[in-house]
Amino acid sequence: MATDEWLARWKEGRIGFHRSAPHDALMRHWPSLGAEPGDKVLVPLCGKSLDMRWLAEQGHPVLGLELSSLAIEQFMAEGEAPVSRYTQGAFSCCRQGCIELWCGDFFHFHTAQAEELSAFYDRAALIALPEATRQRYAFHLAQLLLPGTRGLLISLMDMHSPEGGPPYSVADDEVERLFAANFELTHLETRPPDDSGKQESVWSLIRRGPRPA
Repeated sequence: MATDEWLARWKEGRIGFHRSAPHDALMRHWPSLGAEPGDKVLVPLCGKSLDMRWLAEQGHPVLGLELSSLAIEQFMAEGEAPVSRYTQGAFSCCRQGCIELWCGDFFHFHTAQAEELSAFYDRAALIALPEATRQRYAFHLAQLLLPGTRGLLISLMDMHSPEGGPPYSVADDEVERLFAANFELTHLETRPPDDSGKQESVWSLIRRGPRPA
């Protein structure tokens, strides 16, 4: 999605992708990853997802990356803890409890800023991107993460309008093509289509390669 279109969606309140509760697939499958309390979780293109609050409740520091400052301000306003603000490179950042939200372009987030990350969660990043950008996203994500880093990915197929978006329809074979080179990829679940014909698949990913000594 173009930057201007994404920002316009938030300004105009066209955020039908936002869920009013944590995703049940996250709650069901996250424990199987083996992430420990204290492991810091990256949430790319996070919006104001309540999934981040659920992850924080499990004892995880959370780092969300989001292009829309409006999404970040809404997330912070819906919380109860004090908010601190700071900058980190090209990003304007807010912290509330153990959740940090960085406002800026995911592709400007670099490995030096990702050193503390131990896990990741993608429910809305991959499917927010057009096909031409998804390969770049998968490669950049892999470059950010140390070998052994575990994550959960939820992809989506639109059985009625596969060419529309966002959210974009990403078939299972494309997920495998995008991630298999750099991640051990395990398909955990394919959910029945909802009333609009959208069908989600859930994946476990582990960054390939030996852990640093």
